[in-house]
Parts: sequence; C-alpha cells; structure tokens
Amino acid sequence: MNKIALLFPGQGSQYIGMGKDFFENYNVSKEVFLEADESLDMDLSGLIFEGDKEELQKTENTQPAILTTSISILKALEKEDIGYEYTIGLSLGEYSALVASDVFKFKDAIKIVRQRGLFMEEAVPSNKGAMAAVLGLKLEKIDILIETCKDKGQISVANYNCPGQIVMTGEKAAIDKAVLVSKELGAKKAVLLDVSGPFHSSMLEDAGENLQKELLKYKVNTPKKKVVSNVDAKIVKDKDEIVDKLKKQVSNSVLFQQSIELLIEEGVDTFIEVGPGKSLTSFVKRTAKSIKKDIQIFNIENIDSFRKTIDKLKEGHK
Repeated sequence: MNKIALLFPGQGSQYIGMGKDFFENYNVSKEVFLEADESLDMDLSGLIFEGDKEELQKTENTQPAILTTSISILKALEKEDIGYEYTIGLSLGEYSALVASDVFKFKDAIKIVRQRGLFMEEAVPSNKGAMAAVLGLKLEKIDILIETCKDKGQISVANYNCPGQIVMTGEKAAIDKAVLVSKELGAKKAVLLDVSGPFHSSMLEDAGENLQKELLKYKVNTPKKKVVSNVDAKIVKDKDEIVDKLKKQVSNSVLFQQSIELLIEEGVDTFIEVGPGKSLTSFVKRTAKSIKKDIQIFNIENIDSFRKTIDKLKEGHK
C-alpha cells in the first residue's frame, strides 16, 4: 500500500487558463470555482480562465486563484478514492494543504488568502523589496552571502526549496548585491524573481500581525490529515498551533526541502503535486535523489496529467 502525500504549489505557478478543463469536465471542480466567485463577490473564474495576465499577477488575486485551482483539482482527485495521509504546501500552498486536511473550509480559506495577499502587498512599498533564486550554492556559504550583503539592507533566506536551490529575500539593494556575490561564492546561477515584494522576510512582520487578526475570525478545525508546517518542517500536532504558524510563515523561511526529508523519513513513497505548474515535483525529485531514496512523484494540473496519474496509481494497487 502506497503512503501518499499531496503537495500544493504557491505563488509563481499561476497562468491564464489554469483549471479550466476541470471546470468544464467535473461538477465537483466547477462548484469550487463558483463558490470562490460567490465568497469573494467577484468574477475570479473569469480572471483565471481568460483574464488579463497582469491582473492575475496581483498578489491579492494570485493567491485566491491558485488556491481555487488547486482545490478544484483536489475535489476531482478525491472522487477517485485515492487515500492520502499527508499534506504540504509551499508558502501560499500551505492553505490548500490545510483545506485538504479540513482545517479550514474552502469558503473561509479563499477570503483569508485574499486578505493575506492584500496585507503582503501593503506591507512594503513597491520596488523596496526583491527576491532572487540562487542555484548551486553550498549551504555553508549562505551565511557568508548574507554577511557580505547586509550592508545594503535586510537580507535572509525565503525558501529552502531543494538541494542546490534557495531563494533570497529582502531589500532590493541587498538582493541585487546578492545576485552578484553568490556567483563569486560559487553559485551556478542567480536570478531576480518577478515578484511584487520581499516575501518571507522580516519586512513582512506587520503583514503577519494583520493576518493573525484576520485568522482569528475563522473556525480552525483539528487536522484530519497530517499537515507539515512550512515554518518548522514538523507535523502539526494541535489545531491551536496553526494560527501562530501561519502568522510566522509570512515573514519566516519556508523549510520545504526539510519538510520533504521529514515525509520521506515518515515512509511516504508517493508524492502528488496538485495544482498549476510542476516546480514542486522537481524539488521533491532532487531532495529524494540527494538522500538516495526511491519515490514516485506525479503532478496533476490538467485532465491529461490527472488521468495518467490515476491510471498509474490504480495500476500500483493491483
């Protein structure tokens, strides 16, 4: 019997048209999009399917759009009776993981992430912050990188994605310098990311405070699945931890690589990325390879990949 974890993507995986084939082919998926439109009192579905790319890129739109797409696919997957024991998301994706674990009702989560996006946008003036992906830099050199660049402003690690890939975050001048310095320290590549702010940095602590007040308005349920938290790479033991962890998540590093290592230690041998894009699939592959573990990994973002995944999983159960 496979031990399955579902993975949910974060900001950056969005694109116009995502989830449309699920909307058109599965009533349970269509209901999710319609519920999102109703809950937010806006035509989110229209924006996702055929809207303006720049409008979709706005954080307050991106976050509910990705959540809605991921949960619409999840609902189709659940109809196939695929038993999963663990859930995890990258940053924003953690909210999809929490919905999948019944911690939040979808109609509440969609409102929470809309506000989360607004709080994050408002926390730092435009062009003051930045983020950069750094590839191939040894972990022991990250402290040197930070130390060398902090004279230009706040700088820290936003994401530990997988072995050989981290994301830096902070003030623009410090991140610009980090792109140059990381190459001098041996990084294969360093590129600025097309994002609207310095996510997962201390510059967003005010956004975290505002988010905490927002979260307290909603019912938090005991997780029905084992959810791994971004902030400490541990399984959530108690529902009372959740609000505090989500508050911290906005301004703390995302420990995605460490979370995948934990899941593999827990005996998870099958990972399914549910939602737009396939970046988490590559992160999991690289993490498993680095610790010499054999796993199977699938991603579902359209009907074709959905059917292929279901066929493979059912084949494995025979």
